[in-house]
This record gives sequence, C-alpha cells and structure tokens, in this order.
Amino acid sequence: MNFKLVLKVLGRVMSIEAVALLLPLVVALRYQESVVPFLLSIAVVLIISLPLSRLKTQPHFFLREGFVSVGLLWLIMGLVGGLPFYFSGYFDSFIDCFFESSSGFTTTGATILTDIESLPRGILFWRSFTHWLGGMGVLVLATAIVPSLGIRAHYMTQAESPGPVFSKLVPKQSQTSKILYGIYFAMTAVETAILWLLGMPMYDALIHAFSTAGTGGFSNRNASVGAYGDPVIEIVIAVFALLFSINFGLYFLLLHRRFKEFLKSDELRFFSILVAGATILITVDILPLYGSIGESLRFAFFQVASIISTTGFATADFALWPQLSQMILVLLMFCGACAGSTGGGMKCSRILMLLRSIHREIRCIAHPRSVEVVRLEGKVVEEKTLHSTLVFIGCYLLVILGATLIISLDNQSFAVSFSSVLTCVSNVGPGLELVGPSGNFSSFSPLSKLVMTLCMIIGRLEIFPILILLSPTTWRRT
Repeated sequence: MNFKLVLKVLGRVMSIEAVALLLPLVVALRYQESVVPFLLSIAVVLIISLPLSRLKTQPHFFLREGFVSVGLLWLIMGLVGGLPFYFSGYFDSFIDCFFESSSGFTTTGATILTDIESLPRGILFWRSFTHWLGGMGVLVLATAIVPSLGIRAHYMTQAESPGPVFSKLVPKQSQTSKILYGIYFAMTAVETAILWLLGMPMYDALIHAFSTAGTGGFSNRNASVGAYGDPVIEIVIAVFALLFSINFGLYFLLLHRRFKEFLKSDELRFFSILVAGATILITVDILPLYGSIGESLRFAFFQVASIISTTGFATADFALWPQLSQMILVLLMFCGACAGSTGGGMKCSRILMLLRSIHREIRCIAHPRSVEVVRLEGKVVEEKTLHSTLVFIGCYLLVILGATLIISLDNQSFAVSFSSVLTCVSNVGPGLELVGPSGNFSSFSPLSKLVMTLCMIIGRLEIFPILILLSPTTWRRT
C-alpha cells in the first residue's frame, strides 16, 4: 500500500473542495450574509490539505490504492463539507453536520433540518451544491489530479463506477471525464434556464437544478417542490430527474447520432417500463384521494420519477397513500436508476441481470443439456460479472438488514427503521412515516445518524470500497 500517495491524492482533492467553497461564499456576499463559516472552513481545509498535497511520493498506484483513495475521499468530503454547517451555528452537533453534508455529497437528500427556510441562503446554496459536486463522483477531480501525480485515473474511476461493469466512452479516461461532465453541465444549465423562464427566481432555479442533476433532492423550501404548486414546474423537474437517471453513455451515442444503439438499450427499456407501470398502478390506487385522473396522474408521475431516480423531491406526502402505492415506491427505492447515471439504488441493469439469471436457471433445470447464456445490451454477460452482481445484491441486502438492526435500538416502528436505512443505502432521501416527505431524521440518536451516514456512503460507492477500507489485509504493506 502506497500510503503517502493516497494521502497526497486526498490532499489535492481537499484543496479543490476548498476552492468549491468560494462559490457559496460569493452567494453569502451577494445576500449580505456572514461569510465567516466559509472563510473558517477554507482555512481549516487548506491547513490540512496543503502539506499533504506536497508529500514526496513514488507513482506506484494500483487498484487497491484506488479503492482506498475513493473510500477515504468520500468520508473526508463529508467531514469537510460539514464544516460550514458547523461554523454557521444552525446545527446542534457536528454529527448532524456530517450527516447533512454526507447526504448532500452522496446525493441522498435525507435531512435533519426541521425548518429549512430559516437558514441563510449561502448555507442552503452549499447544501444543494454538494449534490451537484457529488452527482458525477470524483471523475473530474481524478482527471485534474491524477495526471499531475503520474498515476492512472482508471483505478479511481473503476472503484467508483456506478454499475456492474466499468467502461470508458473513449480510450483515454481523461477524455471520458470531460465528455461526461460536459453533458452534465449542459443539462444542468438547460434545466436552470427553463425553471427561471417558468418564473422561479434564479437562486431557486439553481438550487433545484443542482439537486435534480445530482438526483439528490435538497430544496430551499420546507414543502420541497410542492411549495410552488405549479404543475409545469413539477413536470420539468420530474422529466429532468428521469433524464439524469439514464446512463450518460447513451447520451454519448445520441451525440454521435447512433440512434439505433440508443433505442436498443435493454436497461433503458426496462427503466421506461418500470416508470410507466408504476405510474399507472399508483394513479389508479390513489384516484379516490384526489378525485380526478389528471390530479392522480400528476402526483403519481412526480413521486415515481423522484423515487426511481433517487432524487427525493416531493409534491405529496406518499406516506399517507394506500399501502399498495407505498410498497411500489419502496420497490422502486430498491431498484433505483440506470447504471452510469447520477442516481442510486441497485441499478436497473443489476435487477435485469438477476431476473435473466433466474430465467436461465429455470430453463437449465427444465432442460439440463441446454446451454443458456445471459445477455445484456445485445452482448453475452460474463460469468464473472454475473457472480459479482449476485454478490453485490447479497451484500446490499445484508447491509440494509444489519443497519436496520442497529437503528432499531431507537425503538422506532419497523417501517421507520427499515425505510430509513433503505432510503440511505439507496441514496433516495425520504422514507415512510416519521421520515416521509414531510418528516426528517432529527429524532434519531447520534449512533443511528452515524450508521445512516455510513449507509449513504456505502450505497453511493456501491459497498466494496468501504468494505475494503474495513478489511485488515488492505492496510498491509505487502
């Protein structure tokens, strides 16, 4: 393990995070608010990061160092991101700050705040901006940092890749990162402009565009998107939440006019069927509550888009809906968005591979001599990939069950304990009952908040980087 190089990478990333803190500082100046929280945070970060970034190292950097760097990086990003919250004095403890910051960077959207609108605009801007920074991970940071260190970005991006298979759009990882972030930035800018043209103040438009792009869900309103009461704004945000939930590699195909390949995507079709099916079922189920198909469809579509994309915005308290609708949304939390997107959850590609593996197993039992393969996107899936997918799903469920066991020490109902953990691991945000769209996570004990914070990071990094951090063999020099 090349400890010095890992620390140097962390130092460089922390320095970039200090630069990112300048943007909310400018916002605080614009609205004549205190800039002390941001100045103190920048000073603390630079005091720690500058010595680390100047360490003399050897460029021996492999997959183990990549996983360790990414795991530590996300833990540190949460800690550093919580400094402005802590120095602002609006949070009760640093654990709350760590929870809120990690919820932002992991694009979860769970909050301990009971009155969001009472916070300064600079703090709320930083809170939503963490969604945008964390949405695409550290790909752009790896592109900026790794070449200067003489190591390959491949190992870091492989450790953070959201999906069962890591792939590059073009041969050079740095070019792939630039393409991804170019698409990401352009889509964010388009959504911001549309929301502004629809009557949202520019500040609000930026807040909600950042949160939608990162599929996070932090709003500057207590009632979330429902505070605007505008069906057109709701449709725009829901559509963009779904767009950011699609594999960004498919947008690369569109840019190169490879339309047939785009439309043949198995995962995209599966994702679309889930959205359409869930919307129809929930619309019918909640029809007695709203009295008209139009209103039922409006609320059903937004909540389905918000949950399956793991954005977590809300226009209605679905914790008060019938049990069938709640169960459908819980299943969507498990599934999540597409691989290669900014969304969380298990990913549709993994669910699709699981279903096809079950189908293959049934056929093999019925016809023992037949040779069956699992295909995805028109290609045969390797047995190694299928094995890792099944292991991931097993670990995913074990993490949820183990964390729920710890959370149950708070003596909340099973629905609250289970949905709290599920929504954190899947990076969704709202859960059921106490932690529903109109609730928050403030009533949990410090231990439970730390466990759920770790669950957010585990879910965002898809489990294994954190498990590698916890493995004693990782820290041996040989």
